[in-house]
Amino acid sequence: MKWVTRERPKIDRIACPWLIRRFIDPEAEFVFVPAGELIAEAKRAGATSFDAPGADYTHDGNLCTFEVLVREHGLAEKDSALAQLARIVHAADIAGEEGTHPFGPTVSAIGTAGLDVESDDLRLLERGLFVYDALYAWCRANPGR
Repeated sequence: MKWVTRERPKIDRIACPWLIRRFIDPEAEFVFVPAGELIAEAKRAGATSFDAPGADYTHDGNLCTFEVLVREHGLAEKDSALAQLARIVHAADIAGEEGTHPFGPTVSAIGTAGLDVESDDLRLLERGLFVYDALYAWCRANPGR
């Protein structure tokens, strides 16, 4: 399945593809497009859109797109480490919520600085997936922290 989101991914737009590939659609293909073209490109390609106004999956109230995907697919009930990772992504992605998890500011810094390190969005995604693999491993090894 093809998934479309805005170009220059950071935080939520790296975390969501990680979640999609690991738990929802292992064969997912990701396309990054300018924000103004996202909905039209998703319709043209028959793709699922995410993390943009009007997208199939996006922020809902105070929830980031990662949390929405976890909720919509019933993943937190099956995996407490994933629920903890959702709290980390929330803290990193939602303005004013940085203090809700101690990893929030660091994950935010890594996500934002990644844009300065890698100019190719697909390469940035591939490099960023390791960060979420590592965070998920930490959450599994440290339940409830």
